[in-house]
Amino acid sequence: MNNPLQLGLVSFKKGAYITVEGKQTEQFYIIRTGHVHCGKEFEIEEESGGEIFKPGDFFGVVSTMASHNHLETARALTDVTLISVRKDQYSLLIERNTPVAMKIINGFSKKVRMLDEALTRMTFKSSAEIEPPHLFNVAEYYIKQNQYNQAYYSYYQYLKHCPQGDHVKEARIKMEKIKPYATVAYLDVEKSNEFIRQYPKDTMVFSEAEFGPELYIIQKGSIRITKIVDNNEVMLALLKPGDIFGEMALLENKPRSASAIAHETAVLMAVNRSNFKSMVVEQPKIISRLTVLLAERIWSIYKQLENTMIGDPTGRMYDTLLLELEKNRIDPEAKRSYSYPYGPKELVNIVGLTKEAGAQALRKLMDNKKFKIVDNKFFIEDIREVKKNAEYFKTMEKVNRSRQAGSLKS
Repeated sequence: MNNPLQLGLVSFKKGAYITVEGKQTEQFYIIRTGHVHCGKEFEIEEESGGEIFKPGDFFGVVSTMASHNHLETARALTDVTLISVRKDQYSLLIERNTPVAMKIINGFSKKVRMLDEALTRMTFKSSAEIEPPHLFNVAEYYIKQNQYNQAYYSYYQYLKHCPQGDHVKEARIKMEKIKPYATVAYLDVEKSNEFIRQYPKDTMVFSEAEFGPELYIIQKGSIRITKIVDNNEVMLALLKPGDIFGEMALLENKPRSASAIAHETAVLMAVNRSNFKSMVVEQPKIISRLTVLLAERIWSIYKQLENTMIGDPTGRMYDTLLLELEKNRIDPEAKRSYSYPYGPKELVNIVGLTKEAGAQALRKLMDNKKFKIVDNKFFIEDIREVKKNAEYFKTMEKVNRSRQAGSLKS
């Protein structure tokens, strides 16, 4: 006998606050009747003025599924009736109502892409919009770094996606030269029937700007997500077993916005479009996991966008280190040590600083004797130091903004 899905039904009067930014959450809402306004203290250009949701729309899913505090404040614009859904009910909701699950996943996918573009624009002062001809630029970057695995793969994809491109002849010549030194895996995933695949260290799973028919679930090893910005490689994320990536290209059929490279030898489960549709119905737990990971990514990007508003580069570094703790559910007020998964070079890239500005900010950071570099990675003796300094710089930023606003009025 199937378990019944018993969802709650709640009502709010016009003007009532439904969720409050920064407060803990246990459920998200699907609007049955009425309209709801959601807004944030910090808003990017694309969300200026907040968002208005109507019957059939949902809100609060990101914070609920990511198990973090609310990103936004939701207020009833009219009398409203809402269906409340707890995180532990989501898998059952998928089984009972596949269209709702797909609406949430597709909405998340579009939100991630929009936020990625905003983050690239605000952090790196460039556009995130890329097309297949960009594959040649990716290959050129890697060949100059003597990273022949990535260069060969990107040249190959350039020839595949742009057979009449401006650099076809040059790409073929360079591929031939570096072929003896390059290790690649699954150049044509469309020709592979393997569901489980192994990628040696430093080989590409996919390159930014290529079209991709699959998403991946990490079984073993780790994957780094990178992007070439202003002729520099920026590490956007380091993924571990259980993580899912590559879903946006599969869901939206657009060029990939970043590259995925095996950080260490990785074993991946590949899921194509036809498999994905059947998974939504047959494996709701995996779809639930995908929703959680997308929610965590959206939550993290919002936090990174807030980070761009901190004027002091060292303050941005402290805030980034605090975000790493929060993402891993580590209480930043606990007295304990922590070894970060990245070192100085990666931190400078994540924050989006030039080498000169990054070096200066790092010197100030390392003036804090609680920090050490162990095996080229950050180690902090007492993580409370991270939160204390991050909050200090955020407070100073608010004070400076208030002063500037006051001087403009006077």
